[in-house]
Amino acid sequence: MDCGVITSKTVLLLLSLAFWAAAAGLSYVGGYVMNTYRSYDNFLQDKYALLPAVIILCVAAVMFIIGLLGCCATFRESRVGLGLFLAIILIIFIAEVSAFVLAFVYREKVKSDVQGTMRAVFDKYDGKNSESAVMDYLQENLHCCGVKNYSDWTTTQWFNSTGNNSVPLSCCKQNLKNCTGSLDQPQELNTQGCSGELEAGLQSVISYAMLVILGFAIVKFFGMLSVCVLTCKREDSGYQPLYSGVFA
Repeated sequence: MDCGVITSKTVLLLLSLAFWAAAAGLSYVGGYVMNTYRSYDNFLQDKYALLPAVIILCVAAVMFIIGLLGCCATFRESRVGLGLFLAIILIIFIAEVSAFVLAFVYREKVKSDVQGTMRAVFDKYDGKNSESAVMDYLQENLHCCGVKNYSDWTTTQWFNSTGNNSVPLSCCKQNLKNCTGSLDQPQELNTQGCSGELEAGLQSVISYAMLVILGFAIVKFFGMLSVCVLTCKREDSGYQPLYSGVFA
């Protein structure tokens, strides 16, 4: 057995183990969701709330079967099994490449989407509705104030209706307990806007997701090459070269 075949089999076995690891992780998540549902089923009227857990467990079963197929096909060097495994890997590879491209495109659109959405939520702020709760949560967790900076609040209807020359308390720095949000004391406020912080956070998450997708896609690519190597070796093994004898 040559080095190329050994390497190909090793790659395919590792890929099968990756499918099994993914199946184990999904099974844990699905089981956790089901146990959580059983603990709180008295508070849930919609029995379809269990459907996501069932879907996760079904996907885990499919991943386990794919890993088993890859493992058996690799050991037996079955052309049918390897061909089916190659088709499955190819479908997943195409999906991952598509996801990578979409993530790259969306990463460039984050800035305009975030500013537009945040401005819409920002303009609806009245201190009581759901949009207000979202804005307060964002400002408290990202330590920011307003869309571009804290002075954005002076143009809102909420600011004019209160008439106390102050911004929401969620703009206050966390280490200050007596902060009233007054614009007369800007040193007590987070002055940077939230759009930049949110954009950076979302772009960072998308970048990490792109790296993970790219890593899995590279593994799938080498998996497909390994299947091709084993298939070609399988085809060549049925033929013996015929050498013409040379007689002195």
